[in-house]
Amino acid sequence: MQELRVAFVPGATPDKWARVWRDRHPRIPIRLIPIEQSDQRAVLDAGEADLVIGRLPADLDRPTPLHCVRLYDELPVVVAGTDHFVAAADEQAVIDPADLADEQLALPEASGWSPSAEQLPFPLMTAKDAVEVAASGSAVLILPMALARLHHRKDVVSRVVDLPPTTIALLWLRDADSEVHQDFVGVTRGRGARSSR
Repeated sequence: MQELRVAFVPGATPDKWARVWRDRHPRIPIRLIPIEQSDQRAVLDAGEADLVIGRLPADLDRPTPLHCVRLYDELPVVVAGTDHFVAAADEQAVIDPADLADEQLALPEASGWSPSAEQLPFPLMTAKDAVEVAASGSAVLILPMALARLHHRKDVVSRVVDLPPTTIALLWLRDADSEVHQDFVGVTRGRGARSSR
């Protein structure tokens, strides 16, 4: 393998693992490739990346099976404009989803939760665009904390909401599994250079 190509979704931070990889494997350069979450499966299937640091859920079976190593969970937060009642909650508060029953969601929530109010048909948009909608006061949205931080603006606030977390995972094609893939798994799992799998 001439280089290790690792794609990653917004909010994932592969830099620390890339530094460890460069120290351990100076002869195999690592290339980090930012991608959208919607492309995480496609870049593997097209051979454009060897591994993906992606956000679940992902289709692990089709068109070909994937390996999946869960790395960490992300807390969900509600993002709202600074004039919204969420902004009045203490920064350490956890918002009950029932308190959001009358809200509009700018994007569907990952676990499938939805407010009880009839939802308006917002067009498909990026998380960044949805944060702009939240800033306008037209809707709120629920994002993983890392994505909310990535797209933070002065005219929005975010508070943890009591909904299921999302999971960041390492994905790669089962048919392409190799020692290099397994070595990178070891790096993400914190294994030392001499430790066995």
